[in-house]
Amino acid sequence: MARDGRSVVVAALVVGGLLAVGGVAAAQGPPDPIKVLEAKAGEAKVALDTVWVLATAFLVFFMNLGFATVESGFCRAKNTVTILAKNFVVFAVSSIAFLAVGFGLMFGDGTPFFGTQGLWFLGGADTSPATGDAYKGVYSALNWTGVPLWAKFFFQLVFAGTAATIVSGAVAERVKFGAFYLFSVVMAALIYPVVGHWIWGGGWLAKLGFWDFAGSTVVHSVGGWAALIGALMLGPRIGKYGRDGRINPIPGHSIALGTLGVFVLWFGWFGFNPGSTMAADPGAIARIAVTTNTAAAGGAVAASIAAWLLLGKPDLTMILNGALAGLVAITAPCAFVSVPSSLVIGLGAGVLVVLSVLFFDRVHVDDPVGAVSVHLVCGAFGTLALGLFAQEQFSPGTTGNGLLFGGGAKLLLAQATGVVTVGLFVAVAATVVWGLLKALLGIRVSAEEELERLDLGEHGISAYPEFHSAPAWGTGGTTAMASPTTPARLGAPAVERGR
Repeated sequence: MARDGRSVVVAALVVGGLLAVGGVAAAQGPPDPIKVLEAKAGEAKVALDTVWVLATAFLVFFMNLGFATVESGFCRAKNTVTILAKNFVVFAVSSIAFLAVGFGLMFGDGTPFFGTQGLWFLGGADTSPATGDAYKGVYSALNWTGVPLWAKFFFQLVFAGTAATIVSGAVAERVKFGAFYLFSVVMAALIYPVVGHWIWGGGWLAKLGFWDFAGSTVVHSVGGWAALIGALMLGPRIGKYGRDGRINPIPGHSIALGTLGVFVLWFGWFGFNPGSTMAADPGAIARIAVTTNTAAAGGAVAASIAAWLLLGKPDLTMILNGALAGLVAITAPCAFVSVPSSLVIGLGAGVLVVLSVLFFDRVHVDDPVGAVSVHLVCGAFGTLALGLFAQEQFSPGTTGNGLLFGGGAKLLLAQATGVVTVGLFVAVAATVVWGLLKALLGIRVSAEEELERLDLGEHGISAYPEFHSAPAWGTGGTTAMASPTTPARLGAPAVERGR
């Protein structure tokens, strides 16, 4: 009987509990369809934004092919393997360095000068894709974009890799592979992230009112300054400048490869600039695509005319660099300026890059691909152009109007401050790193190896083995066939008319 009594009590409790739950459910009623739709819409937006961010990041990654083919085409056939190896490995080492420490240093919360939280392997607290006040984590500088943390990381990684890749072109055909390898690690782990924190990580330049939408300064000027210091510390290629000061052209082995590379880069820029919205905002990304393309077109046209007037011929290498110059220059202001303004910026960059290439040649800074002129000079120009041409209507609550649209000089002064301070920091940092590498390891190949070819000396293989008869460097074989673009004697011009 006692057991039966306990069973009755248990049954009563179960029935009572079920009735209570049913009563609560009845009181709450069915789910609000509006709230359900809002939740579903939010999930769909996160998914769409994530696909957009990653797709554009893949385009920027594809730009590595463009850099590799431009550099190899603009340089001699005998050095193709080492050029391709540099362009390949730089993204690999950048991926690891930026993952290990660079991302945290750039976007982690901390001081106005560098991040101090979540430094190692994205190990900090994070509630992405939450945005704004709902975000609770240590990467608050990126709380404006509602995508997962790994999508944020990958998009920023391909930019870090681009900054490091820029250096390769200016030091081509004489830098030691190992020295470049180590410099790339420091570039992606420390130099680039520190500048990035100042501007995109909520650092002191961001608070000052400096703007750089997609990286004219953060990516291109940083890479350009590091490239300039590397070129200066290495010195020119053997035979580039005669003892009498004459400039001896050293033609690249394939203008076709170079042209292909620029097409790849132009295509990739439609990920670089529109993708920096980090959200699938149809109006913004469509207009940014047009400002980007217009500036590139303006740069190519202006460079062709400038080269025609100054050199007597519309030099294709100048035209190609003109397009790249327009792309670099519009990268900072692409979201903040009108389409007509983007054309003016592109035209200005196209003229500027021709003048800059000629200037650096005259002062004997040997830059085989024009990387310093394209990325440093035109990156600085585009950053300053933002201070002139920005219009509040295109991105309310950000830059305000530039000097030419009634906004006064405040924005232009902030931009100039950023250009100067970033240049000073990167120049000093790059000098220290290149200097240490020079003292400890050496940064330049031997004269014998440079004249022979770096492909064998550095890698033991040739990109075009059918044109060369020698075995790998140091095996005692016959002397390799000289490249047709190698001067016959030290200081002798490769062709009669210099550029």
